[in-house]
Amino acid sequence: MLALEPIEPPVDGRQSETALMIQRGVGRFLKANGMVMVTELPLASGRRADIVAIDGTGEIWIVEIKSSVEDFRSDLKWPEYKMHCDKLFFASHAGVPADLFPQSSGLILADAYGAEMIRDGLEHRLAGSRRKAVLIRFGHAAASRLHQLHDPDAHRAS
Repeated sequence: MLALEPIEPPVDGRQSETALMIQRGVGRFLKANGMVMVTELPLASGRRADIVAIDGTGEIWIVEIKSSVEDFRSDLKWPEYKMHCDKLFFASHAGVPADLFPQSSGLILADAYGAEMIRDGLEHRLAGSRRKAVLIRFGHAAASRLHQLHDPDAHRAS
């Protein structure tokens, strides 16, 4: 039988090494808690969420990665993410003060090997039509990325 080589996702290039480390730890945490994620998901608002995660019931979380105090202070778009999720979280590492992040959002601390929820996010359930739109966007992005991994030249075929 022919052994298949592992499929590697393309490198995005926008994230710092610290942000990628946080992303990896959060991803492991989410998976261990029955959730799956898509990174850098474009939202209907035109913003791009760092991580969008869903569980088996369709609950939607957005996790905004902040790798430093400066990263948090320079980014004022995160309040808009609440319109696209049931819970909003920040994810960072132990070197960023936890009291920097608003109490109205959840907090996850991560390293390259895992993560821990420090504070749960406040629930603000999405309306059915908004939930459906986010889930369709999530599914389409995930399937498109998987297809691209299996056939990187598929976009050239017409």
